[in-house]
Amino acid sequence: MVAIVTTRQCFFAVTLGVSLAIAGQVVAAPEIGPLPVLKVNEARAELGKRLFFDKRVSGDVGISCATCHEPENGYANKDALSKGYPGNKHFRNAPGLINTAHKKVWMHDGRIGTNLNDVTREMITEDYIMNMDMRIMQERFKQDPLYVEMFKAAGLGEPSNGGVRKAIPEYLKTLTSRGASFDKGTMSASAKRGMKIFKGKAGCVACHNGPVFTDGKAYNTGVKENFDVWLDPQRHQAFIAYAAFMGIKNYMNLKRDPGAHLQKHAADGSDMGKFITPSLRELKYTAPYMHNGTSKTLADVVAFYNRGGDNDRNKNARIKPLKLGKAEQKDLVAFLLALSGEPLTSSKHVWQEAYPAEYPVIANWLNVPN
Repeated sequence: MVAIVTTRQCFFAVTLGVSLAIAGQVVAAPEIGPLPVLKVNEARAELGKRLFFDKRVSGDVGISCATCHEPENGYANKDALSKGYPGNKHFRNAPGLINTAHKKVWMHDGRIGTNLNDVTREMITEDYIMNMDMRIMQERFKQDPLYVEMFKAAGLGEPSNGGVRKAIPEYLKTLTSRGASFDKGTMSASAKRGMKIFKGKAGCVACHNGPVFTDGKAYNTGVKENFDVWLDPQRHQAFIAYAAFMGIKNYMNLKRDPGAHLQKHAADGSDMGKFITPSLRELKYTAPYMHNGTSKTLADVVAFYNRGGDNDRNKNARIKPLKLGKAEQKDLVAFLLALSGEPLTSSKHVWQEAYPAEYPVIANWLNVPN
């Protein structure tokens, strides 16, 4: 089925993205559909899983990947702004990792468009995230007999930073949506009506398309700032570290998230506040929404875009009120929820599985959640 986007079908976004309507034109909207099957190296994925939950991947052994990307929250986080490395806090909402292996662009600002190997490296080494010297990390794992065995079984030789950057992405391949009523063809009548709105009147499909419902492009949709980033010194110092490294001008006086501005650095700042269209899958588990967690529920987000967003000097001029009635908004939310499947509550007790006898001591040492 091809959806047609007409003049009155204005911009709409359900988390950060927008749906594109070009005035005076008729645009054939891209398709939405099922996720392709990914080939997974089981040995590497099992190694990657252990690494994902291991706090030794961070500099002071204080956090693991799962600290911010919690399985019970769709591998996102229930906090509006992420925790970050101990001693500071992060300045953005932690995105969900389910289906991240299907994406082609990563980070809210789209700064990585190569592969998950590079994403893993940045998450581990950035000082405001995990602050790990990967040379030290690989020496830590060389002292662990089970890791030595698992790296070898995965065909990665001895424990190394390169091996870590291959294993964690392999585990992420296993985090794929399953059992969504949209995929099974068992949507409710309300969700089916919502899909028609999604493809038609609201025009969401123009940017939220493909298997993961994102075009991978950046837009300014008028999302208001979360000023906790600048009011909390620990978050602000993380923002400063990020902005300085990314070459953002006047970052000490900046009171807004530059977003994808760091890609082209438009001299007039007209690209400030653009963010990558997010996936719409698994939204049932990943609240709050937006790159900064400023919307608590899907109903809030739909209402936000229904009124045409909030004020922003760089907001795209094509973002207009959608004029959806209350019943239409409710149906649209029902469709969005139909894109969520079974919860992927991967066990946090990988240490217990690996070291049943020593687990109590290890759990206390690493502060592993029970």
